[in-house]
Parts: sequence; C-alpha cells; structure tokens
Amino acid sequence: MIPKVQDPREEVLQAWFMDDSDEDQRLPHHREPKEFVSLDQLAELGVLSWRLDADNYETDEELKKIRTERGYSYTDFCEVCPEKLPNYEEKIKNFFEEHLHTDEEIRYCVAGSGYFDVRDRDERWIRVWVKKGGMIVLPAGIYHRFTLDTNNYIKAMRLFVGDPVWTPFNRPHDHLPARSM
Repeated sequence: MIPKVQDPREEVLQAWFMDDSDEDQRLPHHREPKEFVSLDQLAELGVLSWRLDADNYETDEELKKIRTERGYSYTDFCEVCPEKLPNYEEKIKNFFEEHLHTDEEIRYCVAGSGYFDVRDRDERWIRVWVKKGGMIVLPAGIYHRFTLDTNNYIKAMRLFVGDPVWTPFNRPHDHLPARSM
C-alpha cells in the first residue's frame, strides 16, 4: 500500500465544519467529533488555495506567475491587530459580519494567522484557517466573514484585478449576479 502524500498546502491551510457555539469567535469552533474539509472540497466551492514562500514574497516566482495568470495587478497590505489597525474593535466586528463581494477576495498571509469562514451549498459554515504562507481566493458571490484566531495578528497581502475594490454586501444579497456564478 502506498502512503498518501500530504498536500503541502495543508501545512498552512486547514478547514473544518464549524460548531454552532456563540463562544469567542477567535476559537477554532470544531464540531465534536471533528469534521475536516479537504482543500479539494473547498475548490469545489470555488475557494482556491496555494502555499507560497512568505519570507520571500517580493521575489517569489510562483506568486509572480499566479499574479500574471489571474490578472492580479494591484497589491497592498493589511495588518490586523489591536496595535496596528485604527478602529480595531469596529473593523473586527465589520469583518465578522456575513457578507459577499461582487469580485474575488484574494488574501495571502505573510505573517500571523486568521480564519476565513465560508458558507457551503447547504448553508453550513466551513472555517478555513490560513497561516503564514497560505493564499486563498474566495470566489465572487460566496458568503463569508473573517476573524483573527487567538494569536490576534495577521499581516495579509490583498490582491486585486485592476483598482482595489472592497465593497461588502451584507447578507442577504442573493439577487446580485455574483450569487448566480
């Protein structure tokens, strides 16, 4: 029997179905028993992922290739922690409000870690833990939210096609064309 080779992305990206607890949003919120979701299952929802070299993001050829192939022409950085983000409490609350975008949301974690929660087709929450080196693309129209984990810090590269547009449409916005994609 040939042992299964672990996908290197799994070292920086993990996903699972969430419990229904109202406890601190920064906790893992695993169900009991734990129900993990594979990166292939996420891809079926349109959530794409890569493992990249976060220590060398300025010169990383794989990142350059992804940017060229997908048309990501603009980048900036967002540091989310109480010391660096103005209006931290308000922003964290806004990030955790369930919403969608009419464009992809692309985030590359270059330091720290955090959770992107996405809805599956059955309306269940899947928690995607993104750590340093993990990059994800949330498709246009997917309901999602973001929160820090208990480390309380992430530095993420935000990537955009063209000019940066980050307009959240809080749920419900099922009438938007992005929901039918």
